[in-house]
Amino acid sequence: MKDETRVNHPPAIELPADNHPLNLPIFQNVKWETDTVLEGERIARGERPGFFYSRLSNPSVRQLELMLAQLQRRDECMVTASGVNAVAQTLVGLTRAGDHVVFFTEGYGPTRQIIRGMLARFGVTHSMRSIDDLEGLEGELAARKTRLVWFESPTNPINKIADIEAITRIARAHGALTVIDNTAAGFHQHGEFDIDLYVHSLTKFATGAGDVMGGAVIARRELIDQLRSDFRLFGAHLDALSASTMVRGLKTYFVRYRQQASNAQAIAEFLEQHPACTRVRYPGLASQAKAALARRQMREFGSVICFDLVAGYEAGRRFTEALQLFARTPSFGSTESLAMPPQMMQPKDLSAEDLVVSGVGPGTVRLSIGLEDIDDLKADLSQALIKAGA
Repeated sequence: MKDETRVNHPPAIELPADNHPLNLPIFQNVKWETDTVLEGERIARGERPGFFYSRLSNPSVRQLELMLAQLQRRDECMVTASGVNAVAQTLVGLTRAGDHVVFFTEGYGPTRQIIRGMLARFGVTHSMRSIDDLEGLEGELAARKTRLVWFESPTNPINKIADIEAITRIARAHGALTVIDNTAAGFHQHGEFDIDLYVHSLTKFATGAGDVMGGAVIARRELIDQLRSDFRLFGAHLDALSASTMVRGLKTYFVRYRQQASNAQAIAEFLEQHPACTRVRYPGLASQAKAALARRQMREFGSVICFDLVAGYEAGRRFTEALQLFARTPSFGSTESLAMPPQMMQPKDLSAEDLVVSGVGPGTVRLSIGLEDIDDLKADLSQALIKAGA
């Protein structure tokens, strides 16, 4: 055999059955071989376990999917290249022309845009209500056959708490699927509720480092199988390196999430007492309108705080520019603290009336609290509030 051939057919390494690595290797390859064509065909048709092409499945990706399904207490999981792709894939995969979707004003902007833009072009109708309007939701579903109800809890960005039991009960009574964007609550919460599908942006809490993007849809097997049939044609798969990085990151997930939630609680209480701040919104605060509901539904309350500066819009810009420990950037869940000023918070797709319902005002600031020392964070916030003239 010539050297040109040898370098393209390296020696196989077979591990003894009683000698295995502690961590699953990164399967950084696209193609899979079988001993016979027949077995390859069976794998491709889903008739036996195995791998055929990494756009369809990959051991590194599969390990991540199994971990997430276990955390959320469901049968199956499908991971995607980003959180917004998980949103889009779920909405497109579960609806057809003539279907109706109900969603809520207080939520993630791109989700609204997909429903009101992309799905509308495909002939899917929609209704948007407030997450607090349970009577309106009941009337909406009673008046019109609805395919699915999409909601968040806590909502992004203003941390409203949905009454999950009530929403799922109403939806179930009218034959509608329920989908929760559970990103802010985390992978370990809300699994006890009668929710059909959970959507997550893995970009947030999976690693905490802000170094990889990904999304996940978690549900019972029949729903994930339905989504996979379309997903395989879109090509928005997660790569093996990102999946492996997230598997590694999840090992510290509970330590990170709980400490960030503890830090966020302390910062929220600090801001609530500051005269420059108003409408501090964090689910763990006893002053919140739905504090009792939040305590019933959640064990920890996340890393995101939303509040308004009394001095308004320009004070928000000055405040965030004066911060030294908070990065001025979107997203949340990372181990470093982040801040979004009013200029980055204003939804561009909402009417003035809907903007009031959304809870985002001219001085609204969102913080994502990380793992820094709590006294250092308080000192940074204090000096920035002074410099902002807030």
